[in-house]
Amino acid sequence: MSDKILDILSQAIEKSIQSGANAADAIIYDSADVTVAQRLGKPEHIERAESKALGLRVMIGNKDGYSQAVVSSTDISSKAMDEMVQRAVDMAKISPVDAHASLAPKTLLAKKLLDLDLYDGKEPSVEQLKDWAAEAESAAMEVKGITNSEGSEASYSAHKVALATSNGFLQSYRSSNFSISASVVAGEDQGKETDYDYSIAHHAEDLKSATLIGRTAGERTIRKLNPKKAKTAQVPIVFESRVARSLLRSFASAINGSSVAKGTSFLANKMDAQIFANSINVYDDPLIKRGIASEPFDDEGVRGKKLQLIANGHLRSWILDVRSANKLGLQTTGHAARGTSSIPHPSPSNLYMQAGSVSVKELIGDIKSGFFVTDTFGMGVNGVTGDYSQGAAGFWIEKGEISYAVSEVTIAGNLLHMFKNMTPADDLEFVYGTNCPTLRIEGMTVAGV
Repeated sequence: MSDKILDILSQAIEKSIQSGANAADAIIYDSADVTVAQRLGKPEHIERAESKALGLRVMIGNKDGYSQAVVSSTDISSKAMDEMVQRAVDMAKISPVDAHASLAPKTLLAKKLLDLDLYDGKEPSVEQLKDWAAEAESAAMEVKGITNSEGSEASYSAHKVALATSNGFLQSYRSSNFSISASVVAGEDQGKETDYDYSIAHHAEDLKSATLIGRTAGERTIRKLNPKKAKTAQVPIVFESRVARSLLRSFASAINGSSVAKGTSFLANKMDAQIFANSINVYDDPLIKRGIASEPFDDEGVRGKKLQLIANGHLRSWILDVRSANKLGLQTTGHAARGTSSIPHPSPSNLYMQAGSVSVKELIGDIKSGFFVTDTFGMGVNGVTGDYSQGAAGFWIEKGEISYAVSEVTIAGNLLHMFKNMTPADDLEFVYGTNCPTLRIEGMTVAGV
């Protein structure tokens, strides 16, 4: 990253302190994105966007509490900076005091940054992106039974993040992202089904091939044709790994420091309690090389570390930024995230559940009657009570084998019960920001006909 951007951040901090702030931090996001989309062999759009935005937070007060304000701008000229700083200081002067607001302690700030290999350094041409999109859609359309396309896309983005704080942090890093996706349709009239596949990676060489993405999208779509209704029953439910990730995200939301501090999480009083089955371990690690959600420091300048959230089924840590940690009388876990116009908040990085010891085939092998979930719909998770109810589609399991497609059912339970009756398969893959193996859960309800 250019020294100019770091200089701009230093000036923003210096001017804030000179204008009356007792503490300040500033962040710049500098990004360039290009996306190519096509449908049925014809280009739909080519988009390129470049943006540079600065977010400034100033604090007035002392260790007993600060009033704070955040302002943002895409104009980072010297004149705009002066106006931005003055506006932020004026706003902070009339803001209420927050007893828990503060910068990260200097002792926790990242010093020497780890090289996480997040930046490819080679931008693909528009023609290359076109070829990827065309290859993915062509492979999907070649699958027998596919009747239409919802389109395919290929994209590239490069990001630069720089952060400065008034207590001595001034660092930056770069990352890149490549992605390919395809979505197609099978069937006719009221019997149409659709599905998709995609791949995302920091380096082009880590992407799944466009042909594989397209073929997988087509095959997933075909196998959903001619679904049947399922009868209401209480049976084992198996969540395909792609869907199981949503359960892990629900868990992460429940241990988010902001929700815990407010007492609005069903896990707020469960620290050190057994939440999952004994065999389950869950981690968050922002320092995985080439990890999709990796970062050498969080958005408060803290270098995170591999954190075990669940150890042999027991809850061992919240996900915290500085403010939520202060409110709980704890120390930040290095999980602050922010935009340019908001204060930091806790957010997971590379979140994953450790793989189990049985294959997916073994996981379903003894199920006489059950449901294999490949899709869920709706927003049916209550973070306060843990109640879970989602529309779902997938396949019925009979005598340990996938039997026929099922759609238009509801699956229901409570996350506390679901977590404790969960068995992971051995198919964990690190391909997204949140990664989870296929999961079997006993005793859930399938509501059908």
